[in-house]
Amino acid sequence: MKPVLLVDFGSTNTKVTAVDVDNCEILGTAAAYTTVETDINNGLHDAIKILEQTTGPLEYEERYACSSAAGGLKMISIGLVPELTAQAAREASLGAGAKVWKTYSFNLTKGDMKEIEAYHPDIILLTGGTDGGNAECILYNAKMLSELSYDCPVVLAGNRCAVDECQEILEGRTTYICENVMPRLGELNIEPTQKQIREVFLNRIVQGKGLSKASDLVSGIIMPTPSAMLTAMELLSDGWEEHQGIGELVGVDLGGATTDVYSIAEGSPANMATVMKGIQEPYAKRSVEGDIGMRYSVQGILEAVGDRRLAQIAGVNRQKVAGLVEYLATHTDYIPDNEEMEKMDFALACGAVETAVARHAGSLEQVYTPCGLTYLQSGKDLRRVKYVVVTGGALIHAKHTEEIAKYALYKESTPGSLRPENAEILIDRKYILAAMGLLSQHYPEAALEIMKKEIAYYGHQE
Repeated sequence: MKPVLLVDFGSTNTKVTAVDVDNCEILGTAAAYTTVETDINNGLHDAIKILEQTTGPLEYEERYACSSAAGGLKMISIGLVPELTAQAAREASLGAGAKVWKTYSFNLTKGDMKEIEAYHPDIILLTGGTDGGNAECILYNAKMLSELSYDCPVVLAGNRCAVDECQEILEGRTTYICENVMPRLGELNIEPTQKQIREVFLNRIVQGKGLSKASDLVSGIIMPTPSAMLTAMELLSDGWEEHQGIGELVGVDLGGATTDVYSIAEGSPANMATVMKGIQEPYAKRSVEGDIGMRYSVQGILEAVGDRRLAQIAGVNRQKVAGLVEYLATHTDYIPDNEEMEKMDFALACGAVETAVARHAGSLEQVYTPCGLTYLQSGKDLRRVKYVVVTGGALIHAKHTEEIAKYALYKESTPGSLRPENAEILIDRKYILAAMGLLSQHYPEAALEIMKKEIAYYGHQE
């Protein structure tokens, strides 16, 4: 047996997973409150004590960690055109595991700068222009950012003919130059920028959050938690070398404050009569719905879904919906203890999943041209995806998880939404996806086999 400890320092809870990499088995999982305001080691010690009630004392040969503690990696992205370089900047930031507060387009205004100062991001991604194209916008925005009151790391990933001058404008500040996120019109090149953002997280942000205090207990903070999640989704979907994955999938992580959605799929048009609109999205995509969560952002679900629909799903009086949602928003640690609140929680989870996946998936619209009827596709067509993988405390601990998860699927009532049609629901019952993303950095085969056993084949015959 070769035990390895995997730690996820979350904003609320520190989660630990013990695995035996020799036998590709989960030895145990546990969680405790994240003590980021005092000493993060305290919460880690608490979680390990709980874990040992299942595993007994273990001598771990290796320990690895990821983190979203203290709210995760706060970013803003800046581009030129909303549908092009600004969107490319956003995709790069989200794929790196960041929490993108806002994406700005065109020239920054004084009002924009006041917003940025108030938000105080951890990293700024500055893009704009294809290589050899527009340089005025990115140079102007570099001058605006040079007036920031603090040294916020700036990743420069725009027009290659302008980034050196941008770095000169930002002299004395922390800057990093990457390849252009959109070197040619409509062509995405986000991997180099994602790698740089993760490195900034490791080298600077971890110390700023106090996570370096845990260095004596772990081998190192490897990546932001959302990045670990995306890595796990890719591994489960694509496999590793001769070990096959399960195929294209959509992942949903429903939390108290946000809902993250992942898709590992081409998402290309289904037929010749469909034309792509906008940029080609990345094969491995992450989106974050910051206004949709089961407690801190529960009002966002009400606003997105509406009280009539929530009442219909829950089977409660429409007049009561607003009051019940208000109670959940002000009692963020509340666990439903009566039938009415259980029904409301169920309806909110259904609404959150439906809305988040609909926003993540592409859309289809009919356009009549001189050649006849044509379809315009924006975003990814996920109708042919094989699996929907769900995780997050609000889902895996729910009484009707699979029923909630089915709200991620395509509905005839909204034919323009390109959500999965006949996907099988898979549940991350032991909450191990982030841990497996971590493990895959050193033991990809073991991580894949564990996910297959614990998620893909859970309740199925192998």
